[in-house]
Amino acid sequence: MANTITLFRIAAGIVLLFCPVFSPAFYVFYIAAGLSDMLDGFAARKTDTVSELGARLDAIADFVFVVVCLIKLLPVLSLPAGLYIWIGIIALIKIVNIVSGFAVQKKLVAVHSVMNKATGVLLFLLPLTIPAVPLKYSAIVVCAAATFAAIQEGHFIRTERE
Repeated sequence: MANTITLFRIAAGIVLLFCPVFSPAFYVFYIAAGLSDMLDGFAARKTDTVSELGARLDAIADFVFVVVCLIKLLPVLSLPAGLYIWIGIIALIKIVNIVSGFAVQKKLVAVHSVMNKATGVLLFLLPLTIPAVPLKYSAIVVCAAATFAAIQEGHFIRTERE
């Protein structure tokens, strides 16, 4: 059941490519994909069906969803240059974390910290808040959380905590 939910997220992400940004259809598939991300892991744990395949599918689904969202949202969002630089720094920290995690633990490490999860929720909510909160403000909150989460993730990786 969990893998079916994850496969649904991949399909919803692909369908998003064909939805006009901020249209009702976009929001329906965006929210459905986001909710399925929360449900698949829960379902796997509750049904005792956690598997390596499920973890890989989840990573693929996350990647598809994030890439599609970037393709759809970046062209229509107007962010100050400083925020793009900040996002680049966060990405650089995450890349360093991936490389150091592999160097320290000899495997790809995924840290499921409370801050990483909170950042994910904030990032998911960001497009939903655009009509009510100016992006230049809400993006600062998300970037601050993401920066803290990325630094904490690096610490956890180097001290071999997950």
